[in-house]
Amino acid sequence: MSTAAKTIIAELNKGDKLNGDNYEIWSMKIQYAPEEKEALNVSIMPPESGNTPQHDRDLEAYQAWKKKNSLARIMLLSSMDDDIMREFRQYDNVKDMWSALKEKFGHTSVAKLRALTIKFDTYKKRPDHTMRKHLRHMSNMVNELKDAGHVLTEEQQVQTVIRSLP
Repeated sequence: MSTAAKTIIAELNKGDKLNGDNYEIWSMKIQYAPEEKEALNVSIMPPESGNTPQHDRDLEAYQAWKKKNSLARIMLLSSMDDDIMREFRQYDNVKDMWSALKEKFGHTSVAKLRALTIKFDTYKKRPDHTMRKHLRHMSNMVNELKDAGHVLTEEQQVQTVIRSLP
């Protein structure tokens, strides 16, 4: 495993691991891992046996993909909470694992949307936050709601920000 790959894995493990509630942010971070991005979107089958130059090229391409897939699999699994990792370790192909993760965690339930809405509507500026940090945090909540399919008008956003101030 390359030094860059080890560094990426170490960085992923410093942050929040996939816990079932943070899929949107987790998936955005994971997608930026350079070696892994290619493995997330491609699946290659091993070539049939042969001894032609084309077979040799196909075999070389498969072996390169297999190495990237293996690295990406390690990165994905190591960035998950243990219970989720156990559930998804059965996937040898990263593309299949990625699809299964998206299927399980990528949708927004009514309960989650309601929780996001309540969190935004009741949020109050913390005394230890600067105004810039407070507005950035509220902006992140607006984006989470938007990603969940709930778009707020500018007026709703302004009113909620004003209510959040001491």
